Amino acid sequence: MIYRVRDILLATFLLILISPLFILIILALFISQRKVFFIQQRPGLNEKAFFLVKFSTLYDAAPGVDEAYRQQDRLTPVGKVLRRFSLDELPQLLNVILGDMSLVGPRPLLMEYLSLYTEEEHQRHKVMPGITGWAQINGRNKIPFKRRFQYDLWYVKHKSFLLDAKIIFLTVYKVFKKEGVYADGFTTSPRFDGTN
Repeated sequence: MIYRVRDILLATFLLILISPLFILIILALFISQRKVFFIQQRPGLNEKAFFLVKFSTLYDAAPGVDEAYRQQDRLTPVGKVLRRFSLDELPQLLNVILGDMSLVGPRPLLMEYLSLYTEEEHQRHKVMPGITGWAQINGRNKIPFKRRFQYDLWYVKHKSFLLDAKIIFLTVYKVFKKEGVYADGFTTSPRFDGTN
């Protein structure tokens, strides 16, 4: 409960603080590409589905082309800037206020990955998914999924206010350094196949 109160207070404060930037991004996206938000179903706490919201940063993939293939080639001009500074993640503050996410926790991945997890890996959903997490400050998109899951499981076992504060501080630092944003031609990472 106390984590929830913290999340609501901080997310609301941040949304108010960045509201001019938020509105500016919405206007820039609408004018440049007419598509402002990217909304996708993701697994949340106890694998219950919710709709994650991000700013749209990609042109639509051509028919028959895998959505995940070489996403960097489909970055919009505004999207490049948003991705560079992780500003595309800002709408997830709304997910936090709505109770779908926490500020800190394992990143919510695709619904289709649920059937590929080991029994242990499913434990990453025992806590609320987060905008940032232990895996994000330890390599982000440049480390394999299996290692990310190890970091997520470590976080689940060691979750605390102090650890969350450390993760938030290091996230801000790494965003400004732009570490781990891209992974070999992808804007995020290749798809998880159960082994990578």
